[in-house]
Amino acid sequence: MKIGVIGIGFVGLPLAAAFADMGNTVHCLDLDEKKIAGLKRGIVPINEPGLEPLVSKGIEHGLLTFTTDYQETLDNSEIIFIAVGTPPGADGSADLRFVESVAHEIGKKMKKPLIIADKSTVPVGTAERVRAIIADELKNRNVDMEFHVISNPEFMAEGRAVKDMMEPSRVVVGTDDPQVAETMRKLYKPFMMRQDRFHAMGVRDAELTKYTGNTNLAMKISFINAIAGLSELMGTDVENIAEGIGSDPRIGNSFLHASCGYGGSCFPKDVKALTAFAEKSGLPEEYLQLFRAIEGVNNYQKTVIPRKVIARFGSGLAGKKFALWGLAFKAKTNDMRESASIVMIDELTKRGAAIAAYDPLAITEAREVYLKNNGNVSYEEHDKYKILEGCDALLIGTETTEYRSIDFERAKKLLKNPIIFDGRNLFDPYSMRSAGFEYYAIGRGDKVDYQNVKL
Repeated sequence: MKIGVIGIGFVGLPLAAAFADMGNTVHCLDLDEKKIAGLKRGIVPINEPGLEPLVSKGIEHGLLTFTTDYQETLDNSEIIFIAVGTPPGADGSADLRFVESVAHEIGKKMKKPLIIADKSTVPVGTAERVRAIIADELKNRNVDMEFHVISNPEFMAEGRAVKDMMEPSRVVVGTDDPQVAETMRKLYKPFMMRQDRFHAMGVRDAELTKYTGNTNLAMKISFINAIAGLSELMGTDVENIAEGIGSDPRIGNSFLHASCGYGGSCFPKDVKALTAFAEKSGLPEEYLQLFRAIEGVNNYQKTVIPRKVIARFGSGLAGKKFALWGLAFKAKTNDMRESASIVMIDELTKRGAAIAAYDPLAITEAREVYLKNNGNVSYEEHDKYKILEGCDALLIGTETTEYRSIDFERAKKLLKNPIIFDGRNLFDPYSMRSAGFEYYAIGRGDKVDYQNVKL
């Protein structure tokens, strides 16, 4: 099939590369000229396992092309995927400016019938809005042309987006037209040769499915983090609790890993957006409280490591220096959006502390975007041990695999104090203490009164 993907980022590029790998011709459109120029030379702008070779293969086989030209993309496509960003607005609702801008351009330039699929995460009713915009633009041109706007939400997690495209857990398509549903089924069939995971439903059902899925996963994270807080008070180990309840098949163990909180481009934004449009829809406050609590717990959870540091070292941190392993919101990505590490750094540096940070992928983003105005942060790109020397403690903010097996004797010699604050529960508390470390994790029975620390 002939595919067009508009918006070549964390969603659009893996989507396009995967479709090309299945033999489809894919035109990738983005208005960022620098990004497109780089992609034409094979330079992949995001870190995602398996993506670079997939993009290179698509380019080499002539199935993957990159452009800034709407007309070229629309003229050479049967199905258009809208994969632009939908960042949260001031009130938490999804900002649809970019989606609507794409709809206007499609309406102004389309010359043949198209299937237009909302791949971006958008509120219920967005497909109707996109359809109305395109229809208005066609009317302004005095053109009567058939087109379909459908919902096809993405279910790709950063750090495994290629795998999630190549081996999808489910494909959801919202359309009221059986023929369009069958076309989309054929498009996705190569990804589901062993098991059909295609779910056709109404457009609004599909739009709400995406928000419901992400909010449910965020809820599981906030739930286990709340239990971690209780475990701190009860002297129990949240890892044992999670294992115990996760063995129940009705619950499952996915997303029951206590941590310093979730971040990224999806969960924070989607929980805010679901809460915002649920409130506008008139959902009773009793229901809304559940959605608000998910975000509230997560916002607090990002402060747990700073609270523990302050409880251990005192509120005045001038002259203290801490090493931080992990800047990205999760492993295998350079994405720092809503990262817990940003909160850690902000809370500690505003109290006078210095931070020496290491991350295998996210140093550039930290320097140029998220922490560029914080002069109390230094960076190391290559050697995670180098930043430990003379530091009062080590903080761990990301579950990157290279942090899991470390030379503890070397770390102990380099650190001023053998203290680790682990926001990802990477190590066994008993083993760490036996090795001579003060070890503070999440919900594992730490003897530190952090819950009374005021920020």
